[in-house]
Amino acid sequence: MNETEMKARTKKFALRIIKLVLALPRNEPGKVIGNQLMKAGSSVGANYRAVCRAKSKADFIAKMGTVLEEADESAFWLEVLMESGLMKPARIQPLWKEADELCAIFSSSLNTAKANLH
Repeated sequence: MNETEMKARTKKFALRIIKLVLALPRNEPGKVIGNQLMKAGSSVGANYRAVCRAKSKADFIAKMGTVLEEADESAFWLEVLMESGLMKPARIQPLWKEADELCAIFSSSLNTAKANLH
């Protein structure tokens, strides 16, 4: 997957997160989890764009680490949602799968960059 495709994929992920959060119940747990998920899920794409502007290998590694953290945090909040009963797991599962796939991609990229640093 090239840079342009990944930018589009992470933006689509953010848009899907927004739609999911908008569908959450408007109770306290829905608001709190929704807020956390919105922050993490929307920052994946924003931080990936920063990766694309990295000024050095070390900068790339640092920025990619942030992207991986945000994708993993998104997966965590999606798991919490699935297990909380706030929403049917079947509605959340495809988005969790995307978060998990993004984590795998970013982790692989980070590991490759670290191996090539020396």
